[in-house]
Amino acid sequence: MKTFKLIVIGMLFFLSGAINAQVYVNVNIGSPPLWGPVGYTEVRYYYLPDVECYYDIQTSMFIYYGGGVWIHRGYLPKRYSNYDLYSGYKVVMMDYHGDAPYTNFKEHKMKYVKGYRGEAQKTIGEKPGKGSSKTQSKSNKKVSQSNGKSAGSGNDKNSKKGQSNGGGKSKKK
Repeated sequence: MKTFKLIVIGMLFFLSGAINAQVYVNVNIGSPPLWGPVGYTEVRYYYLPDVECYYDIQTSMFIYYGGGVWIHRGYLPKRYSNYDLYSGYKVVMMDYHGDAPYTNFKEHKMKYVKGYRGEAQKTIGEKPGKGSSKTQSKSNKKVSQSNGKSAGSGNDKNSKKGQSNGGGKSKKK
């Protein structure tokens, strides 16, 4: 009888541990970029009409068409290296939940033409180089003081590769 009680208690501990493991499963959705619009935490994609590409929040990748295929990269194509993600309009893809938003690209391209502006958008973060000098790093201050240009704009030769695209990864895959 004592052995039976020990087996039952052991099984209860085992099962309660397995139940807790299932309760604490968490899906890690990527954090929206600082240049993303405020108020949309439950979406996965933005469509950027000015550059005809998508941004996948979950993977922090831009998705654009090039060379006959859809390319997933942590940065925009070179031709858009000076594109300002903070001021460009982002269409929040509220109604799409798959892995290939470009299946609707023709519709998106026609509905949201280059230069499209919907409702006014506020970004999650402030554009680098704006605001008080307290937010600039020491190295940016040195660049700013030495060449007279605003540090962090991504438009001068001293900016880091990938900085002008709003924090995307700069290494190629």
